Amino acid sequence: MKVILGITGSSGAAYAVDFLKKSEAEKFLIVSKWGKVLLKDELNITEEDLQPYIKKQFDDKDLTAPTASGSNVFDAFVILPCSTSTLGKIASGIGDTLITRTAQVALKERFKLVLCLRETPMSTLSLEQCAKLSGYGAIIMPISPPMYFKPKSADEYLSAFTDKVLGVIGEKRSKGWRAEEFE
Repeated sequence: MKVILGITGSSGAAYAVDFLKKSEAEKFLIVSKWGKVLLKDELNITEEDLQPYIKKQFDDKDLTAPTASGSNVFDAFVILPCSTSTLGKIASGIGDTLITRTAQVALKERFKLVLCLRETPMSTLSLEQCAKLSGYGAIIMPISPPMYFKPKSADEYLSAFTDKVLGVIGEKRSKGWRAEEFE
């Protein structure tokens, strides 16, 4: 499985790092200018600290990178976290960065596109953009971890959401609500 992870400037860097550590896919990384600031501000790390978990990183300014072309197949593009600015650009068809261009490729080629939004409350405009992109085939996943398994720590809470994302892209399934009754 080939997965691309985009990190933008919306709060939630820990989710992206957890995703990279857990995913067993062949992973490629794109970090926006504000995603770099986010990693530093929230976790005191740089993108270099993520290198052990990925196959390759592409610069968000490089629109000649392989992910900018539909001739290069990938299984999923996950933007985690996805800022509402990035959401708006994707919904408007703006491909001015590698992250937004790769999202255009995912939509046009019908590759899986997962947008993990971390903003609340959401404006009506952002909600309309989510609905529009969902209609085009994108999967909208507001960062809202499940509580039904009664997490005992912040790490378990965070991990539960990344497990959901991994399930959505077909990499692994987490236990569901009252799963023992369904086995």
